Amino acid sequence: VQLQASGGGLVQAGGSLRLSCAASENIFSLPAMAWFRSVQGKQRELVASITTGAGSGAWTKYGPLLEGRFTISRDNAKNIGYLQITDLKPEDTAVYYCAASGSETTRPDEYWGQGTLVTVSS
Repeated sequence: VQLQASGGGLVQAGGSLRLSCAASENIFSLPAMAWFRSVQGKQRELVASITTGAGSGAWTKYGPLLEGRFTISRDNAKNIGYLQITDLKPEDTAVYYCAASGSETTRPDEYWGQGTLVTVSS
């Protein structure tokens, strides 16, 4: 499985971005998708995950203090996962990675995208 992350860029504080994670195969086989972010010198941080269960819909999990400005979603018909970020802050500057797993986990790490850089100017 290959994941292609896109949508990063330079944005002013207070702005919004939508990151996309396109999968090379049907994401019905990838019940768990997530976004992590990495800042140099710091441990990679889970931003959000979305997990679908058989017949039970989907549930989401957000990193500490991130719920509200970050919204994770997935479009199974298009094989794409999304991360909508609003009210961006300079401390959101990071490389954002998408990840996915073939199991129902809230912290998928089986497949990784290449990362997309988000830079927020003050």
